[in-house]
Amino acid sequence: MLAYALSLILALNAEENGRAALGATALVGAVAFSLALRPVNALVSGVVAAGALVGSATIASDARCARVLASDSSWRAAFEGDAAPGGVVHASVSGRGCTARATILVGRGTAREGEVATVSGEGSSGARGLFIRDGIVGPSSRGPLARTLRASTSRRIDRIFGSDSAMARALVMGDMTAIPPEVRERYARAGLVHMLSVSGLHVGIIALALELLASVLRLPPRPARIATLILVGTYVAGIGAPSPAVRAAVMLGALLLTRLLQRPTSPWAILALGAGAPLLDPHVAIDLGWQLSVVGTAALISGAALARRAVPRTWSGLRRSLATATIISVVATIATTPLVAWTFGRVAVLGPLTNLVADPIMGILQPVLFVGVAIPVHAVEHAAADAAHALLFLFDAVAVAADHVPFAAPAVMTTVPAAIAAGIGCAAVLVACVARHPARPALTALCALAFLTLEPFRPMRRGAPELHMLDVGQGDALAVRTSRGRWIVIDAGREWTGGDAGRSVVAPYVSHRGGDVALFILSHPHADHVGGAASLLSLVHPAGFIDPGYVGTAESYAATLREAMRDGIPWRRVRPGDSLSVDDVSFTLLAPDSAWASSLADANLASTVLIMRAGGARILFMGDAEAPEEQWLLRHARDSLRADVLKVGHHGSSTSTTADFLDAVHPRVALVSVGAHNMYGHPNLEVLDALHDAGALTLRTDRVGTVVLRFLGDGIDVSARDVHWSIPRQVTR
Repeated sequence: MLAYALSLILALNAEENGRAALGATALVGAVAFSLALRPVNALVSGVVAAGALVGSATIASDARCARVLASDSSWRAAFEGDAAPGGVVHASVSGRGCTARATILVGRGTAREGEVATVSGEGSSGARGLFIRDGIVGPSSRGPLARTLRASTSRRIDRIFGSDSAMARALVMGDMTAIPPEVRERYARAGLVHMLSVSGLHVGIIALALELLASVLRLPPRPARIATLILVGTYVAGIGAPSPAVRAAVMLGALLLTRLLQRPTSPWAILALGAGAPLLDPHVAIDLGWQLSVVGTAALISGAALARRAVPRTWSGLRRSLATATIISVVATIATTPLVAWTFGRVAVLGPLTNLVADPIMGILQPVLFVGVAIPVHAVEHAAADAAHALLFLFDAVAVAADHVPFAAPAVMTTVPAAIAAGIGCAAVLVACVARHPARPALTALCALAFLTLEPFRPMRRGAPELHMLDVGQGDALAVRTSRGRWIVIDAGREWTGGDAGRSVVAPYVSHRGGDVALFILSHPHADHVGGAASLLSLVHPAGFIDPGYVGTAESYAATLREAMRDGIPWRRVRPGDSLSVDDVSFTLLAPDSAWASSLADANLASTVLIMRAGGARILFMGDAEAPEEQWLLRHARDSLRADVLKVGHHGSSTSTTADFLDAVHPRVALVSVGAHNMYGHPNLEVLDALHDAGALTLRTDRVGTVVLRFLGDGIDVSARDVHWSIPRQVTR
């Protein structure tokens, strides 16, 4: 189980960096080394190696499947939400023997959640799976039984709980999609995010409530346990059998079965049985709800074992209960910290305290929600909704109170080595809690902690400078990495309702690869460039911030300036002719001129234009500059425009990349950051033809995803999706 979760992360990292073969070789070496030590070590290493191979194969298969489906024009779709014209809906689509999750922009037709219909439209594949534009939904029919039951339960929750339905869906069904990202962030900072997904905690509370009810009714133990098992199974089936709930139900079933047969077994054996879902579907291992569910249950077992040894036997009653609950809460917080830090970029320092306060609330809230959904009587539904509203208010109050405590959840954007070390350390803590001789696992945990403490000061591996054009859809986000591993980020992508690319794409991308962000450069204050900037600044804290100083109307620009002021990030305005260097990468700012920009009504024409020199190559960044700014550059900085790589202006729009400008630049590589099937028609076909005629290799994020250029001195290495090639260096002009 743990091997799958860890190995899929390793496989993802290997795939992104083209080191799959190296990773496999290292794993084989680990197996060989373990064989020389102890058979059990060899077994563990073998499981990890198998998990890495399965994970790598699954990722490659998913990418291949998405590309195959993107070439079709019609698909069979099972809808995860209601589809209506003008809306966006997620669905599981299939065709030609492949299945993938897709985002559908609906043009015509309707379908309800849980139904299946034929969808036709324009498909494309990207970093986030399949995207279907102008989807035409055909006549729908009832979907698979599990989806139908889940959709029915979802609609019932919406009807009963009204404004509380988003939280009720999460707690009853494990569906967090309706919870706004800022609310999820608040619960992550409070250390309570694991409670927002159906897990062993929720199913266990329901089972305990059913057992208490049976006790009140004075039912015999055996029939009561059988009835509890049947009711829990019905509940899990009714919410569509999500993997965390299935895991919890399997564990509960195994526990009740051992009691019925009077054959007690180890709780670890029951956990292993319930956590075996990745053996059937490897995708489960990268589901956060499943990860939190498994790790949380392991922490519960380990914490309880530690409490039995640590709490004095002379303690009893409330004193003993509080001590036990505190120990379990601390262990659970430690165990889930790596997952929360990796996903949300936070470490909840107050997690043990908030869990201690929230657990009793959840102990009452979960049965109330269950009763409201399970009993179709209006009076019961109304009473459950009223009680749930008050309890949810208290539950949220705990998160709000913790969120307002200064430094209660410091931002921690972890690198891959740090995440792996933290995972190993937390696993060692769990082992130490249950071990008779905890010295060795405790020492392992301390070594992991020492690595985490020293990791930020670890010298970065020297390499060639790189340019990463990130796939953020219709928007711009580029990241330059120096040979010493430091970053310069140019633009932060777009924003959308409840989220932005800075938080979900850019910050994780640079942080997981390690290295400080030395500088953030904003091209101009339009939402598709500045939308994610405030989030990016709050998460990675760049040492400097440069932008044209053109006052835009986007609220995200004002939020970015406020964030820079709050974090004390030095700001400066673009001044043509200024130069700056970060390690072996240098920049010269070419535009905009303040006198020129003061007369403009369009922020595009005041875009930051700069030339970068790295590894003997010249790279020209144009932002959204259009023809008038290109003409200004030709008049004032023509000799500085010649470049090996051109970041094409305005996403390849017809308003940019004029013939005279392209002749002056004469690029060998052209980069276009653009969203698939965007409403603007970018990039323009005539611009693409002009780039081709000029001899430039054009790379588009809507076709090849994220693009990485490495400047080696004797040429440029290009990596995009599954393609890798080299461009020899030209004679210096």
